[in-house]
Amino acid sequence: MIRVISLQSGSSGNSVYVEADGVAILIDAGISARQAKRRLAEYGVDVTRCAALLISHDHSDHARHAGVYHRLFGLPVCMTEPTYDAAARRLRLGEIGALRFFEAGQSLRLRRGRASLWVHSVPTPHDGADCVTFVVESGQRRLGIFSDLGHVFGELREAVQSVDAMLIESNYDPDMLEAGRYPEELKHRIRGPGGHLSNEESADLVAFALNRNAKLRWAALCHLSKDNNTPELAVQTHRERFGEAIPVHVASRYEASGVWTV
Repeated sequence: MIRVISLQSGSSGNSVYVEADGVAILIDAGISARQAKRRLAEYGVDVTRCAALLISHDHSDHARHAGVYHRLFGLPVCMTEPTYDAAARRLRLGEIGALRFFEAGQSLRLRRGRASLWVHSVPTPHDGADCVTFVVESGQRRLGIFSDLGHVFGELREAVQSVDAMLIESNYDPDMLEAGRYPEELKHRIRGPGGHLSNEESADLVAFALNRNAKLRWAALCHLSKDNNTPELAVQTHRERFGEAIPVHVASRYEASGVWTV
């Protein structure tokens, strides 16, 4: 069984805990170390037992506390070299004594004792230095953590067909974005090819996966905009595409979202 806890999701900070077969990892470090430790402790999880911290890209809401996680919790940190260079320059990560570089598209085997799990990275066109998203694999089960995607692309379509469950970006409602207070340049960035997926794009992608993947068990909508979306609207848009075919959860931008299992 794969267990996943979204500790927080959104522009104010992102971090996801994944555990399978005795190996636990954190993906992204956009919330403070204190918050991560406290929120995991509420579920009986000791953050220092994680085998690694993986960073998806250099934006501050995903990478800003990576160095602190390493120094306080002793976690090895895995990211691409361009991501590290950009994050270290802009975010002042500080010393990271256990740093493992991987190339975008590479798979990593992470171990704790004799147990191990695989994490497959998928390059994305999001507008960071060298962005990736992840598929976690344990035995015959696969979990997708698909966020900060830019736009729907071929490798993403392949990945969603392969997973048993997914966290999937559903960032904005196009009408709310258009009518909202954001400057035009930022609106263009969000809906552009290096920005984020809308509710409609996310729903279409999940529906596509359902049509080709009989094993898909649930989807959790993540990285919802505070100003240009609501959880109710995001879920409604997905329900309009595929009804009650699978449960649809929402990853909170304010707190841990509970334990989901695959």
